[in-house]
Amino acid sequence: MNCHKCVGAVPAAGLSRRAVLNRFGMGLGGIALANLVNPQSQMLAAQAQARQDHGVLGGQFHVPPKAKRVIYLFMAGGPSQMETFDYKPALNQRNGEQLPDSIRQGQRLTGMSGNQASLPLAGSRFGFSRHGANGTWVSDLLPHTAKVVDDLCIVRSMYTEAINHDPAITFFQSGSQIAGRPSMGAWVHYGLGSDNEDLPAFVVLITPGKVDQPLYARLWGSGFLPSEHQGVQFRSGKDAVLYLGNPDGVSRESRRLLLDRLRDLHAHAAEQLGDGEVDGRIAQYEMSYRMQASVPGVMDVANESEETFELYGPDSRKPGTYAANCLLARRLAERGVKFVQLYHQGWDQHDNLPRDIERQCRETDQASAALLIDLKRRGLLDDTLVVWGGEFGRTSYSQGKLTATNYGRDHHPRCFTVWMAGGGAKPGLVYGATDDFSYNVVERPVHVHDFHATLLRLLGIDHERLTYLYQGRRFRLTDVHGKVVEDLLA
Repeated sequence: MNCHKCVGAVPAAGLSRRAVLNRFGMGLGGIALANLVNPQSQMLAAQAQARQDHGVLGGQFHVPPKAKRVIYLFMAGGPSQMETFDYKPALNQRNGEQLPDSIRQGQRLTGMSGNQASLPLAGSRFGFSRHGANGTWVSDLLPHTAKVVDDLCIVRSMYTEAINHDPAITFFQSGSQIAGRPSMGAWVHYGLGSDNEDLPAFVVLITPGKVDQPLYARLWGSGFLPSEHQGVQFRSGKDAVLYLGNPDGVSRESRRLLLDRLRDLHAHAAEQLGDGEVDGRIAQYEMSYRMQASVPGVMDVANESEETFELYGPDSRKPGTYAANCLLARRLAERGVKFVQLYHQGWDQHDNLPRDIERQCRETDQASAALLIDLKRRGLLDDTLVVWGGEFGRTSYSQGKLTATNYGRDHHPRCFTVWMAGGGAKPGLVYGATDDFSYNVVERPVHVHDFHATLLRLLGIDHERLTYLYQGRRFRLTDVHGKVVEDLLA
């Protein structure tokens, strides 16, 4: 059995003076000797280090990275795989028949359909066509995505353990169904730091006005990591970031003076308490000050060309829409933001699925494809990993009444589809397969922990070695599970 040594920062909070000297004595001695030999180089190195954030890995990757950043297009609610990327003609042929017991195999159902007397199979009302060099099946609901299918790494064999929204979304975002763990973006920032000192390393964008399952700030929170690693939500409208601007009558100079004095007080508190969270607060205050100047520039899309707006679609001119957020994600990627998380709600289609999924695809299809095209032509797709998918899939049987024109689908954790593009993911690949009913994975299953391990590998991180000591245990994004899916790597 291979043994992987877990490494990570060891908090200094609560250590005695003797313990601190014992732990860091040799390091301090080396620093002192280097300073005596060449004091000028030490000073310059310290100044350079202060300006750069290389994360806990210090810029030293575990493996050669393929991606520098991630843009995660999260379709909250659980898109139906049978209406998007998992073509199942057998469902249409057996439309209205009962789900066979040999397929269900006694697996649990939600309380919303578990008491149904009948579980009729529901074929998709939408056609599929072959696209790309490999003839990949893609739904006719996604004509723009179909045009870039050769750039996609489609995983049809994803599965999860959670059957309800909150634990399922929490699982995908943090590697645990229980709230309180650090989010993916927080782990990436903690490990790799930031490439732009004037913008957050982790930015969150949410399509407003979508009525569906709620989203909570803890989904992009830092959990037990220092708070500086939490995601920062950018909004459309006058204030892109809440409470970022100065109150009336407070000048930028006055704000700088206040922050300087506040930093002195916090530094005194940190010296007395040895609490790393104090340093995190100082870092957040300073970032907020710099963002006052940097955020207006990144949010202002007036300099984008007409051709770019046409590429992303008419909604890209409307701040806050999914299309506008995709365009903004590209602008953030250009500026070195490490992790951009887009949330688009509305995929929880227990009834009226044909009507609702058609609307959802219309809102997202063109902009998702445009993002890939835009990144590619700017030379950014090779080192930007783009991910699309939700928290689980949908059932092959109809929830509620099945008619000739209407049906719904319940939650289904046993199989669903996600895709990746760029950033070292293998393009033009369709990985894994489900049975004829899209109910169970039959080839090359990929668990959520495997997905996280693979994502971190593409960023140059060994998921077993990026850890954080908390309450006596070293935690990681993949908990004690997960394996890298090597076949997904280009």
